[in-house]
Amino acid sequence: MLQSFFSALSFLTIVRVPHSWCGDETALSRSLDWYAVVGLLIGAVMALLDHLLCATMPGTLLPSALLVVALIAISGGLHIDGVADSADAFMSSRDRDTMLTIMKDSRVGAMGALTLTGLLLIKFAALASLPSDARWPVILLTPLAGRVALVLPLVSLPYARPGGLATLSHQQAEPRHAWLAVSLLLVTALMVLQGRGLIIAALVLLATLLFGRYCRGKIGGFTGDTLGATCELAELVTLIAAVLVLPHGGLS
Repeated sequence: MLQSFFSALSFLTIVRVPHSWCGDETALSRSLDWYAVVGLLIGAVMALLDHLLCATMPGTLLPSALLVVALIAISGGLHIDGVADSADAFMSSRDRDTMLTIMKDSRVGAMGALTLTGLLLIKFAALASLPSDARWPVILLTPLAGRVALVLPLVSLPYARPGGLATLSHQQAEPRHAWLAVSLLLVTALMVLQGRGLIIAALVLLATLLFGRYCRGKIGGFTGDTLGATCELAELVTLIAAVLVLPHGGLS
């Protein structure tokens, strides 16, 4: 069990732990139980970082910008790369096989660059728009929602391309993994933001399921790149929904 946790931590973040702690590919394939937990840990670290930044800098613009960068850095850019590749493929208006080939190309095209720019701008603007007393609960929820969103396609969609690390996780994915991840998201959202937190979580889950359906229609399932895009989409929806749902004057 601990090997599976450390496998999830090593795979989803830049934290490096001894290889012997992570086990082999079997431990990685069984690490789905811990995806949401790792997301919650990332959220706690990001919330603490934001508190320190806001305490030492005037306003929220610079802390928000730095936090967007930190959210990318904590995963080593793994998910942001999936956004660019997915955008280049899906916006190419090509057939399924060509789209899968585009996703494997390490170069970033015009559609990928435009999508990344929009994503980062909206994340920054949403963070900067949050009421001061709502920042820490929303920031706590954001990476959690993203990692929960990784689990849902693994459980509900076929893998569009044979081979790769995602195949290992997909083979072990069971409905209980989704239930565990979603339960942690809902409980955490309820604890930190009460009923409004549940609304935010519901919107995230809806967006994740709709994007999964879109991916299935486009390429017949998911790939590692669309998983990364799903994670980023869930984080984006969390931030936008928080701005829309939470009172502008603050939580109190």
